[in-house]
Amino acid sequence: MTESQRVLSDSSSPVSVHEAGLLSSARYLLISLRPKQWTKNFLVYMALLFSVGETWHLRDVDSWLPLLGKTTATFVLFCLVCSAEYLVNDIRDRETDLLHPQKRLRPIASGRLSVATAGGWAAALAAVGLAGSFALEPRVGFVVLGYTGVTLAYSFYLKHVVLLDLMIIAAGFVLRAMAGAFVIDVPISPWLYVVTALGALFLAISKRRAELVLLKEDANQHRPILDEYTPQLLDQMASIVTASTLVAYGLYTFTAAALPANHSMMLTTPFVLYGIFRYLYLVHARGEGGSPEEVLLKDWPLIVDVVLWVAVSAGILALARE
Repeated sequence: MTESQRVLSDSSSPVSVHEAGLLSSARYLLISLRPKQWTKNFLVYMALLFSVGETWHLRDVDSWLPLLGKTTATFVLFCLVCSAEYLVNDIRDRETDLLHPQKRLRPIASGRLSVATAGGWAAALAAVGLAGSFALEPRVGFVVLGYTGVTLAYSFYLKHVVLLDLMIIAAGFVLRAMAGAFVIDVPISPWLYVVTALGALFLAISKRRAELVLLKEDANQHRPILDEYTPQLLDQMASIVTASTLVAYGLYTFTAAALPANHSMMLTTPFVLYGIFRYLYLVHARGEGGSPEEVLLKDWPLIVDVVLWVAVSAGILALARE
């Protein structure tokens, strides 16, 4: 029995077949927009966080409220553009997604959301996101435009190029952090961009490894690029990136000119170390990591670690600069 028939079978429900169909379509559209993956866009708040005590002050609401509004607007616009890209990607991969035990349930792959509907919404969301970002701040608009171009190139070609597929994913995270700095007009240490890129690369490598382990001999049928990787190669790459991330973050806390002169930001390093170790534990011991957004939303030790890192970082910067 379809969802529309179930609704109509209840005599107390005044919903028509047409209305039930619209509700069902809206539900599947929302799923396809992947709201859980919007967590990646919180990177736009990085610039706001690290400018506390310098560009704005906790006790002065008038100094941070406008900046928070601009950053939140950037977050929303990125969510629109990202969701448009997810729709395009799902349309493009709808046949190969049927070979994946989880992705085959996606609305577009399963046929519950039509390609025409998904395509129309993708165009609309992208248009609103791009127009809004240029209206908010031209530099943000160019960043969002660049992000759109990069993600489209990834969906149609670059995700089939070994190693470059991972680097393009990392580039998307850096663009988010850059947009957050542009919208409130603050400089960001190049080290922070390096750490962001390395952290994103670590997540991408872990995702590829999880897909290989889950799909095994069918991995290349779902994602052809997986044929170019092995778990051993990805483990070696993860080791290099992990070490590089820790070194880069350490150098950032010690050398960045805008940070406290007493190097107190180094106290936040244990939180970064624990976060990396915890994620490695989830990937290798629990077989997770195929969906980073799911891990970041469900694993409470990791959530607490991120919250503590944000709180301690903000506290150190505020006390040192106030």
